[in-house]
Amino acid sequence: MATHVVIPARYASSRLPGKPLALINGVPMIVHVAALASLTTADDVVVAVDDQRVLDAVLAAGYVGLMTDADHPSGSDRVKQVADKMGWGDEDIVINIQGDEPLLPPQIVDDLFKAMLAKASMEMATLSEPITNRRDFLDPNVVKVLVGDGLRAINFSRAPIPYPRESFDDEATFDTFMQSAVARRHIGIYGFRVSGLRTFVSLGESRLERIEKLEQLRWIEAGRDLLVLDVAQDVPGGIDTPEDLVRVQKEFVSR
Repeated sequence: MATHVVIPARYASSRLPGKPLALINGVPMIVHVAALASLTTADDVVVAVDDQRVLDAVLAAGYVGLMTDADHPSGSDRVKQVADKMGWGDEDIVINIQGDEPLLPPQIVDDLFKAMLAKASMEMATLSEPITNRRDFLDPNVVKVLVGDGLRAINFSRAPIPYPRESFDDEATFDTFMQSAVARRHIGIYGFRVSGLRTFVSLGESRLERIEKLEQLRWIEAGRDLLVLDVAQDVPGGIDTPEDLVRVQKEFVSR
């Protein structure tokens, strides 16, 4: 059994065209992400691209890149194509790191590997962290996850869940709710056993997934267990917009 990291990198981002090649400290974003992934304990790291310009940047930096189909509906489909092309075994573990996370702590990837290695029957896993303020709790761009017994996901939504009906309008009790760590932000990094990845892709888009535009909901709707690991350190947000890019560029300059 081997461990892998795949970094899907789609060139045609609607909000930030050419995003993988956006420069941060003079280095393409996708190269920063590949460099972070190389610091994990994964046996190999592959950048899954859909554009020759991105592939050239990855190869020039000394990392492994693989051209994948341009019409994949999700990053998971792109990761599966890599697993199939590379001939990875069903019991191998592959972690999907988004190509727009140049500040991702490598340790949380290793924590996800360890959690899946410890639970041989677990086919899919992801990460979360507490939401501590009202703004993020109400923001539909911040995806929430409900976690039940055994650290298994109950639901994901862009809506504020769980909704604190009796305390939402009372500032003091709402602050107490925020401090309880029940409200959690989903961190969009996925770990799969390759067999689980193939099942996930074969399920196709589900009803709730179509409504919320959250692909992980297909797994929940299919009645499958999804492990949700609590991260041990802060995880900066990824880059979705030009404003995000400016923020991250400033963080790199200040280091």
